[in-house]
Amino acid sequence: MLLYVDNVCGIGRPLFRYHARSDMVVRPQPRLFTVEEYHRMGEAGILGEDDRVELINGEIVRMNPIGSPHAGCVNRLNALLSRHFAGQAVVQVQNPVRASDLSEPQPDLGLLQFRSDYYAERHPRPSDVLLLIEVSDSSVAYDRSVKAALYAAAGVPELWIVDLNLRQVECHRNPGPDGYGEVRQIAADGRLAPLAFPEGALSVSEILGA
Repeated sequence: MLLYVDNVCGIGRPLFRYHARSDMVVRPQPRLFTVEEYHRMGEAGILGEDDRVELINGEIVRMNPIGSPHAGCVNRLNALLSRHFAGQAVVQVQNPVRASDLSEPQPDLGLLQFRSDYYAERHPRPSDVLLLIEVSDSSVAYDRSVKAALYAAAGVPELWIVDLNLRQVECHRNPGPDGYGEVRQIAADGRLAPLAFPEGALSVSEILGA
C-alpha cells in the first residue's frame, strides 16, 4: 500500500510505503527528500529562514540550539581562519555545503577554494572544500559518526571536530566510502594546520580559548 503526498515536492510522489501483510509488523519507510525538493520547501514557505534544519541522507534533521561556548568558539575560529587565510580561501560560517543529491549539511565552518563571487552563484560542492569544521559539545557523538561518515563518503579531504568537552581537536583525513582513514586527537597544547595550507598552523589553545 502506498500513501501519496500532493504538495510542492511532486504530485503523486510516495510519502511512505506500507507492505500490507497480516502476519508481520508494518514498519513505515521514510520518504527521503532530494536537495532540490528541500529547497522547494523553503521557496514555498514550508521551511522558514529561522528553521534550524539541515538535509542529512535525505532526512530533514533539526539542529541543536547553539549555546554561548559553541557560538564563541565559532566566532573565534572565524577570526583565526580569516586572519590566516585571507585572499587564499573563502571562510564560510554555518552555511550549506551540497554534499550529495540527498545531503546538504551546514557545518559550523568551512575553508573553501577561493572564488571571486564567494559562492553567490551556487553552494559549494565537496570538490570546493579544503576543510570543514564542526564545533561540538552536545553533538560530539553525532558529529563523529553521522557527519564524519557523510563528509568522508562525499570526499571532503579534511574534517576537524572541536570537542569543547574534552578540550581537544579531532583531525580526520584520508576520506573514503567507509569513513576517514586517519583520525588523531590534538590536545590543547598542540598545533595543527590544514592540509591545504601546511604552513598555516593554528594553536589548539587559540581555537578553544581560555
